[in-house]
Amino acid sequence: IVGATSESDKDILYLSSALYGRPTMKRVYYSGYVSVNTYDTRLPALKQPPLVRENRLYQADWLLRFYQFKVDEIVDDAYPDLDLEIDPKLSWALRHPEQFPVNKADYEMLLRVPGIGVKSAKLIVASRRFSRLGFYELKKIGVVMKKAQYFITCRELPLQMQTVNELSPQRVRSLLLPKPKKKVDDRQLILDFGE
Repeated sequence: IVGATSESDKDILYLSSALYGRPTMKRVYYSGYVSVNTYDTRLPALKQPPLVRENRLYQADWLLRFYQFKVDEIVDDAYPDLDLEIDPKLSWALRHPEQFPVNKADYEMLLRVPGIGVKSAKLIVASRRFSRLGFYELKKIGVVMKKAQYFITCRELPLQMQTVNELSPQRVRSLLLPKPKKKVDDRQLILDFGE
């Protein structure tokens, strides 16, 4: 249960990692705390469950199970909680710009590039034996080029495209943050009746 106690994401992920170390544990589930007892003061009274935090924990869990990350790479003493604005893989990459850009990286390093998943990394490694891969080939393979373009170099990348080291991690973060959605459509006529 996420948010019922003051545990950090680091504490939760270390516990999950320890549970995965057991031979019978296959999956850990996370659930955002929902406040139901308003009269019991021992538990926090949250207005809404921490759904974004729950989602980020699932993403971090995925990195532990399928992307060969260790808990201390995702969260540590300096960053005990996951960034709620960006996914944990992108957060790791922005904290480690010295690892990028990559070009002819091995499978393990490809798994750490934002925008490249397990399937895409396997296809990249297999395809390299036959030809060089460019922007369009990577896109066909399934690489999310919107994210990956800042962390890789390949032929056919637009010349004005800069890597995470040429820009700054903060600038790349601001470019990749989801844009806030408009609540009011500018094209819609609004009538004020002076209630």
